[in-house]
Amino acid sequence: MISVRNSAVCIAAGLLLATGAWGASMSKSDYKDARNRIASEYKTARSACSPLTGNAKDVCKLEAKGAESQALAELDATYKPSMETRHKARLAKAQSEYDVSKERCDEHTGNTKDVCIKEAKAALVSAKADAKAQRTTADANSEAAQESAGAAAKADDKAANAAKEAAKEKTDANYEVAKEKCDSSAGTAKDLCLDEAKMRYEKS
Repeated sequence: MISVRNSAVCIAAGLLLATGAWGASMSKSDYKDARNRIASEYKTARSACSPLTGNAKDVCKLEAKGAESQALAELDATYKPSMETRHKARLAKAQSEYDVSKERCDEHTGNTKDVCIKEAKAALVSAKADAKAQRTTADANSEAAQESAGAAAKADDKAANAAKEAAKEKTDANYEVAKEKCDSSAGTAKDLCLDEAKMRYEKS
């Protein structure tokens, strides 16, 4: 049996499958019907959170809201497919997952909670960096397709730089997580932990 807490997640999956199934032939009427269905499903998911209490209820509400946000973004990307709408869909997914993950951190206290929050933030930074790199690469390739061979080489450079920038953002975020974990130690043990983190992520 599916738990109440997981109902919003199941609804999200159903909505995303539904929006993807419309394809390029979606009419304005279909689009409006899909938006109405998403709104209805959100209300159902939100009401399913009512029996819960405390952090479980907060997480459930955010799962429901995240499902709605993702479904709407995916719907827009299906209705008006473009690099911009796909980018927004990726960001909506990253943000909703972050909101839920961060809320789950309230189940913890002290350094464990701090590390949990840093890990959630690192995942968000990583997802945003990937989305940015994908968009930059797609933009560059699109421009190159309309120009010369020289433009293709330039597009490759842009893609490489975007990937490098994304990797740096991920490394910085993971380094913050590693530093936060060191706070659970003290004295020499903490110093060694920080030194190891610096070496691992090549920080001076």
